[in-house]
Amino acid sequence: MTIAEDKLESPQGRGGIGAYLAANLREYGLLFALIAIMAFFQVVTGGTLLRPINLTNLLLQNSYIIIMALGMLIVIVAGHIDLSVGSVMGFVGALAAVMIVNLEFSIGVTMVACIIVGAIIGGAQGYWIAYWKIPSFIVTLAGMLVFRGLSLWLLEGQSVGPFPREFQLIATGFVPDLLPGGEALAAVLDVRNLNMLALATGIVAAAWVIWSGMRQRARNQSYGIEDEPRAFFIARIAIISLTLVFILYKLSTFRGLPNVMITMGVLTVIYAFLTERTVVGRRIYALGGNEKAAKLSGIKTERLTFLAFVNMGILAAIAGLVFAARLNTATPKAGFALELDVIAAVFIGGASMSGGVGKIVGAVVGAFLMGVLNNGMSIMGIGIDYQQMIKGLVLLAAVIFDVYNKQKG
Repeated sequence: MTIAEDKLESPQGRGGIGAYLAANLREYGLLFALIAIMAFFQVVTGGTLLRPINLTNLLLQNSYIIIMALGMLIVIVAGHIDLSVGSVMGFVGALAAVMIVNLEFSIGVTMVACIIVGAIIGGAQGYWIAYWKIPSFIVTLAGMLVFRGLSLWLLEGQSVGPFPREFQLIATGFVPDLLPGGEALAAVLDVRNLNMLALATGIVAAAWVIWSGMRQRARNQSYGIEDEPRAFFIARIAIISLTLVFILYKLSTFRGLPNVMITMGVLTVIYAFLTERTVVGRRIYALGGNEKAAKLSGIKTERLTFLAFVNMGILAAIAGLVFAARLNTATPKAGFALELDVIAAVFIGGASMSGGVGKIVGAVVGAFLMGVLNNGMSIMGIGIDYQQMIKGLVLLAAVIFDVYNKQKG
């Protein structure tokens, strides 16, 4: 097929912008849904949602969900699921509390030990799934019960805390402002405080989004590929860039960049690169798309599945440390039913139930969408019963949309 023919076969050639929008409704719909939900709650809460202190709380409240969603996306893309992440997170938090508070281990040793334990837990579950072909649903369901029980045993049914201030800073600390000029610019903008590092981070992030988007688009065009109309490209890049600058500006007027936001940002970039730009990433998608074909093509599917669960265990451990640090105590019920929020975030973010489909950015956006729903409904005073029902309906709608798209295709 020539380049000219390929262009005619593109979504634009078949039906213009409308056809492209229909083909990519999930991706754009998710972005517009998040914007619409934020705008709705901003209005009905009288501007409370986007206040700097509430945005900071929103990030802190959803940090451990986002961290685990990165690993859950890889597991689901590989064609599996992990129901144990909430219990593993709670168990690791309990382990950290016992080591730091009761046994007086150093924070560094405790963190390394907890991450190693998370990797071992993930490997233990992944072994049975990958090499014994036991369904991941069964193995991780058993793991959920086992580690929930182990948390109760380890804590002896009691809460353990508080943690030293240095450990709490993992989740509640803020990056110091290393750039000058904050006071002068704050006076010009008529705000009480302005963290220049946070503001500069927002501007740099927006510039990177614009640059990387234009670079990728130019690369596609050089190969005769233009899978996004110019108007959509400009609108998408503009919305993302302005949103980044706006959110970071709001944070800069409060206390700046939360430590956990740096952790989330670095992990998101690493996993986005891993899944989209590396051979391992492509193999994970091939594994989830068709395991038999992937195996016949030379991919070591068992090892890849095993490593996906090891990775999930490590991220659940990191989330457990963040959760315990934020709560400043370890409780036997920590992480209870949290796996449902993680799985919901990934499916809402565009992952397919059958595997092989999903993006890291989609999982992060899905987690934020769930977080905004929780936060907005809480501000409005909506009861937890209605919150659970609404979240369930949102998840059901996302899955129905996925099934509809597959049947339509």
